[in-house]
Amino acid sequence: MDQQYLTVTALTKYLKRKFDADPYLGRVYLTGEISNFRLRANAHQYFSLKDDKAKISAIMFKSAFQKLKFQPKEGMKVLVVGRISLYENGGSYQIYIEHMEPDGVGALYQALAELKEKLAKEGLFNGVKQPLVRYPKRVAVITSPSGAVIRDIITTVKRRYPIAQLVLFPTLVQGNQAASDIVKNIQKVEELGNFDTTIIGRGGGSIEDLWPFNEEQVARAIYQAKTPVISSVGHETDVTIADLVADVRAATPTAAAELAVPVLSEELLRIREKQNRLEQAFLYLLQQKTDRYTRLKNSYVFLQPDRLYEGQKIKLDQTTQRLVQGMQTIYHETYQEAQRIISRLEQQNLSGRLREGRQQLTFVDQRLKDRMEQYMENRQQRLLSAIQQLDLLSPLKIMGRGYSYTTKEENVVKSAQELQTEEQITVHYIDGTVQATVTSIELKEEEQ
Repeated sequence: MDQQYLTVTALTKYLKRKFDADPYLGRVYLTGEISNFRLRANAHQYFSLKDDKAKISAIMFKSAFQKLKFQPKEGMKVLVVGRISLYENGGSYQIYIEHMEPDGVGALYQALAELKEKLAKEGLFNGVKQPLVRYPKRVAVITSPSGAVIRDIITTVKRRYPIAQLVLFPTLVQGNQAASDIVKNIQKVEELGNFDTTIIGRGGGSIEDLWPFNEEQVARAIYQAKTPVISSVGHETDVTIADLVADVRAATPTAAAELAVPVLSEELLRIREKQNRLEQAFLYLLQQKTDRYTRLKNSYVFLQPDRLYEGQKIKLDQTTQRLVQGMQTIYHETYQEAQRIISRLEQQNLSGRLREGRQQLTFVDQRLKDRMEQYMENRQQRLLSAIQQLDLLSPLKIMGRGYSYTTKEENVVKSAQELQTEEQITVHYIDGTVQATVTSIELKEEEQ
């Protein structure tokens, strides 16, 4: 009887169909220990799951792996959900993992998610974050006194900002009593009230080790603290509720110390740079003021004050000349008119009309004299008024009558509201200046 031989490919496809069609293999729940794990950034993950007697290959596609809330590690015991299938090229079966969580901490992750949702609704994560003090004098450190956290913080602060005082509050950071101890020390810092910054931290660990920093009482104590809080709990990939509530989160204890204090040498350099800029700005301003003072001092107003009213003097001379010429013109016109009247009277040889003409002439002559006197008086008054106004324009004349003017920083003070007590002012008189200090200011009440 002839035997029908199968190819390896045909057998493998048959077995793969068996795997894919089996309803019990379409969704499998497994527990095991991660083996041969090597993190591949932004790619599919290939590893194995094993127990004491067996091992199975596992693959987790990138889309499913990116949804994980924790970082898988070699030797970690996990719970996985997936499907079993056959890899044709290698002829081996493997599990395609859709969901994975650490074994034994699934309840903790569930509690953590519920607490996060509760606190987020209350606004503890999105509240107003307090800014860190730029130049702290005292920094409170809430951590274990024997861990590497306090050593890293001390080393960093001494190197960067040795003038800051670090105060350690020895605290339990792991175990059932840790959360209460953390809250107690946060409250102690707040009661003392003389700290600029608080650092809360511990090293990395499992979710059970970091759980005290996920407690609700710790979150509320941090949120209610008036002192800015820097949280540095676990590794950079570990994010606790304390990190979310704190004013600032630091990836490492060293980063927390760097956030808490500046670099003293850099700050001193900035101060020197600002001092140099201030000195340069002051010298520039002083030079400007000096140049302005020199220009004002050399101004003709102070060197030749008579030039202030040279134009008025010329205008006065021209007005006087026009006045004299006008008076002469009026006199000549009036005299010629009188002569013409006398001539017409003489030609008529009528005694009655002559007498009437003489009376009219006398009347006109008197009116002329009156008009001339009135005109001369008006012109004289206008001339005297112009002279007085010109005299009043002279600053020396005004200051000679006891007036003065006041300046503050070379600016003329026009109102008492421009002055403040204890300010230095300069009072200018006709023969010199007086330096004075304002002792009091009395303002007139405005009329309603």
